[in-house]
Amino acid sequence: MAEIQEKDSGGKKGKQKKFNVRVDFTPMVDMNMLLITFFMLCTTMSKPQTMEIAMPRKDVDVEEQEKIKDSRAITILLGKNDKVYYYLGMLKTEDYENPDKLVETNFSGDENSLRALLLGRNSEVVQQMKDLKLKKNNLEVADSTYRRQSIEIKKNKESPIVMIKASEFATYRNLVDALDEMNICSIGTYAIMDIAPGDLRLLYNRDPAAGYEVVTEEK
Repeated sequence: MAEIQEKDSGGKKGKQKKFNVRVDFTPMVDMNMLLITFFMLCTTMSKPQTMEIAMPRKDVDVEEQEKIKDSRAITILLGKNDKVYYYLGMLKTEDYENPDKLVETNFSGDENSLRALLLGRNSEVVQQMKDLKLKKNNLEVADSTYRRQSIEIKKNKESPIVMIKASEFATYRNLVDALDEMNICSIGTYAIMDIAPGDLRLLYNRDPAAGYEVVTEEK
């Protein structure tokens, strides 16, 4: 509450009276507390953003992993200096000596990027997910229905199975970018796996100066 105090200048004529204005801010404390309480009750707290990652099981042997349909398999190798490579299918032992099996790509999103490859090979699932998201945005399906149907759509038996393998030179950013591409391209089955000696051999043959450590088999 504001209070005005009049100060007498001594009774001399022609002199203006001076006023001291004192503002009491005590009620503002109560108002601030009410505003804080209001916003705490009415504001929706941000929900944590999670990313689903399929990790390989420890009890799965090599023979079981090789049962993956060759036409569906895509292996992504994260190399040195932010370089990204991939190869298609399941390679044989002699293929690891052929650097031409390894294709260099990027995360730029252009026609030569990893995204273009995944969207092309997963076009059916991508289109179905676009239609489902449109229904969700138009409030035609509930959130629970959207989640259930998206899981079923991504189980398409012709969609790619992606294996992400990072070398010792890869950065955390490289891995996050690769996982982002999985979500953007609606890849339903993907896993982060340890890089194999054959994959390191491919990287070494493709870029010998990079310094990849290759384990040579003893004869």
